[in-house]
Amino acid sequence: MRRLMLVLACLALTACTEVGGEPLPKLTIVPGSLTVSGISAGGYMAGQYHVAYGDEVSGAAILAAGPWYCSEGSMSRALGKCMKAADEAPDGAALLGRAREAAGRGQVAPLASLADDRIWVFHGERDATVARPVSDALVAFYSGVVRPDGLRYVNSVPAAHGFPTLDEGAACGEPADPYLNDCDYDAAGELLQHLYGDLAPRGRADPGSLIAFDQRRYENKSASLEPLGYAYIPAACREGQPCRLHVAFHGCRQGVSMAGQAFIRNAGYNEWAESNGIVVLYPQVSRSLAMPLNPQGCWDWWGYTGQDYAFRDGAQPASVRRMVQALGAR
Repeated sequence: MRRLMLVLACLALTACTEVGGEPLPKLTIVPGSLTVSGISAGGYMAGQYHVAYGDEVSGAAILAAGPWYCSEGSMSRALGKCMKAADEAPDGAALLGRAREAAGRGQVAPLASLADDRIWVFHGERDATVARPVSDALVAFYSGVVRPDGLRYVNSVPAAHGFPTLDEGAACGEPADPYLNDCDYDAAGELLQHLYGDLAPRGRADPGSLIAFDQRRYENKSASLEPLGYAYIPAACREGQPCRLHVAFHGCRQGVSMAGQAFIRNAGYNEWAESNGIVVLYPQVSRSLAMPLNPQGCWDWWGYTGQDYAFRDGAQPASVRRMVQALGAR
């Protein structure tokens, strides 16, 4: 029955390969090459993963989101201060202090491990969902721990709340499902080049390089994951060539349960991955109309999986780390 459910979930999407309860393949991942990125709730998750496992991650790109632990476990704070900067903006410096305290307790990585990391922050000029002061607070958070030349803040693209692309999605200033925006701006390429340095030009994605895998093999506690996750693995990486690893976290309403494979196929990561030997992991969180209540299919950045959601032992960060390790990262 479990295998049948996985097959049906895959067939409901388009061009899904490696159907069934298959594990992730063990690859040759370049040591120290793990980076993360995410948009909106996925941006918050990218930041949480980076801080939690900063001794394993070399860089993070965060779009339309604020600093680590912004909500402090409160949904009302998440929807107010951490999205609209309601009443007051998040205090990036204060949250950095909270991160130092958590590091002292062993709940996140030592913050010294972040010092040489590459950080790329994006805020669209026409983003009416997440206020500019929220992204400013994220920059303030990272400014207190990473070197100035490693931090880049992009805030001049006239984009709505969504992931900017060269030519996919709604008009640049229009927020609409699946929250991809045609801005003539290749955010995936810009962030990957900042995280990794000079890359070969964008290539052509190979549909056969996108695989589906059984996420439940890696689920830690009740992480509220979809049955299937996805990974783009260039042929050279499958054949044993050393490759880098990037994790891309979708935003609310962008997971496969609500948007199909739009984010996975059209955000622009795969084209850069193909020409530069980068494996892209696309973990998927499930939407839920019951407990835990998560009707928009968002990654947990306010505590619906438990109060340890932003720490090493949090259900979702720990589950993604198991996927990363399964692929061969160390």
